[in-house]
Amino acid sequence: MHVDPPDERAPPAIGVVYDGAVGAVRLELRLANHTEWIKVFDPRDWTIFVPADAAIESGASLRVDLEVDGWAVTLRGTVVGQREEPRGVVVALGGAERDKINYLNGFVRGGLLNKREKRRLPIRLQVTYGAVEGPATTFTKDINEEGVFLFTDKPLPETSQVHMLVTLPGRAQPLSLVGKVSHTILAQDEEPPGMGIVFDLDDATRDQLSDIIRELEGQLAAGALPGGTVE
Repeated sequence: MHVDPPDERAPPAIGVVYDGAVGAVRLELRLANHTEWIKVFDPRDWTIFVPADAAIESGASLRVDLEVDGWAVTLRGTVVGQREEPRGVVVALGGAERDKINYLNGFVRGGLLNKREKRRLPIRLQVTYGAVEGPATTFTKDINEEGVFLFTDKPLPETSQVHMLVTLPGRAQPLSLVGKVSHTILAQDEEPPGMGIVFDLDDATRDQLSDIIRELEGQLAAGALPGGTVE
């Protein structure tokens, strides 16, 4: 498979992160739009090409922090090949990543990526969700119609289903939402730890959420949100 490099892309950051006791090389891959995803993903063998300046040995475990037009997801796999021009590695994705790849491919095929073009609202809302140890309470970093990011030192495993009760300003009853963990940021990473969640909603709940997001966006623009609500 011949892969053209993404155009005008900053060199990916390379570092080492640790998921439990297992070390993995970390690469960042930021793509401006879904057409660039088509260039780097090969559906025939479920591999992706990731530009990398440093040499990474074949067989190495790899974590790829992928962002496509504002939608972020963490992918894990194994290096199976090297490229010199453009310089980088070919990564075979693990079987656990298939749900995330299918979701991203759905964006590409159906044009759903346009929904993610709506900006994420940097709003701090209290959320109670089902953690491993039982109900946990935290806050959102941002939210829109498609997903939410929650601050937590103990993110759930990726692809985990999450039930959330979101407290909304001016409303007596919390909003009940369900989603799947799409990516995690660990305490060892350079950013505040937490997890990104993609909503999995029925039509009625999605319509209700869309109305709420529009209302929150209007309040944000008007400076009408309660103190401490804006991140």
